[in-house]
Amino acid sequence: MKVVIVAVNLNDKEEDFEYKIQELEGLVEAAGGTVVGKVYQKRESPDPAYFIGRGKVKEIAQLVEGIGADTVVFNVNLSPVQISNLSKELNVEVLDRTDLILKIFLNNARTKQAKLQVELAYLQHQLPRVYGGKGKELSRIGGGMKTKGAGEKLGEIKTRTIKDRINKIKKQLKEIEKQREEQRKSREDNPNILKVSLAGYTNAGKSSLLKRLTKRDVFISDQLFATLDTKTSLIYYPDIKKKVLITDTVGFVEDMPSEIMDAFMTTLKEIEDADVILHVIDISDKNWMKKKTTVENVLKQLKLQDKPIITVFNKIDKVVPSKDLIEEDVMENTITISAEKGWNIDKLFDILKKYAKQKEENHGLCFLQNSQ
Repeated sequence: MKVVIVAVNLNDKEEDFEYKIQELEGLVEAAGGTVVGKVYQKRESPDPAYFIGRGKVKEIAQLVEGIGADTVVFNVNLSPVQISNLSKELNVEVLDRTDLILKIFLNNARTKQAKLQVELAYLQHQLPRVYGGKGKELSRIGGGMKTKGAGEKLGEIKTRTIKDRINKIKKQLKEIEKQREEQRKSREDNPNILKVSLAGYTNAGKSSLLKRLTKRDVFISDQLFATLDTKTSLIYYPDIKKKVLITDTVGFVEDMPSEIMDAFMTTLKEIEDADVILHVIDISDKNWMKKKTTVENVLKQLKLQDKPIITVFNKIDKVVPSKDLIEEDVMENTITISAEKGWNIDKLFDILKKYAKQKEENHGLCFLQNSQ
């Protein structure tokens, strides 16, 4: 996939705009594409027909033809009409930001649940576009004022088919969620099991940390959305006879498309049920503070900000050459580590062990209070 990026600045600060472009390039790479060209435009408001100006559309068409690109990706979300118009003018595949993220998800989903969730998000995103493009052309060919055009009939058939499939997927996901709920209930209120969820921006190193903590063989790649499936693994502390269940969750991006947020609420359910949240942050990323805020805002939306949260600054090996140069963490529930090198993992084990002990103590206290 040879991609031309079209980055539209709608009154963003320059540094915020540059950050969004960098993230879009990372998304293109995660989708298996290569950025071969970039086009920028600053606008006060989107053009209803193309989002960008008509002159800029011609400029992109010439660039696409000149460098042999096969895909144009926008950093914004486009309407069905805009997608249809741009596809005709540019004569290549046109993707908006949500399309691109869905493409990555479609490529990376492995479990049945993840595949169904991605398909649901994809169908919900495509439904408003059914009458775009070929549907309109067929309608013009097939119909007069008082007759249904071929495109309209085709659109109705497609709409019905998509809606039927959406309903079927929702039923299947409910069944899977029932099974997962039963599994969660079996772990509820067990004083010997501490439930921990990994949360964080995509590519913060959550999968690497899960592997390091539990020795589980998980797929790891240095790209956005490398893993999508919920994974749960176990740590056992034999000296205190306590288990810690650690669950990895899908990473976040800023302005996560609503279709995807809805589709992955099941994954986020694991965070809601956790006793402790590990918020993993890539400390080597110059935009880590912005990404930290994005994750914190999502946790607030889920009303989880009052849960115990351990901030884990990961990838310190990309900042300093030696473990000896890591500064001591002074803030409570904050730790700096390298999941790849294993630096300070022993300290994180100790923190989790402390919470595992506390859960038993709190459970015992609650039991005494309820029995009085």
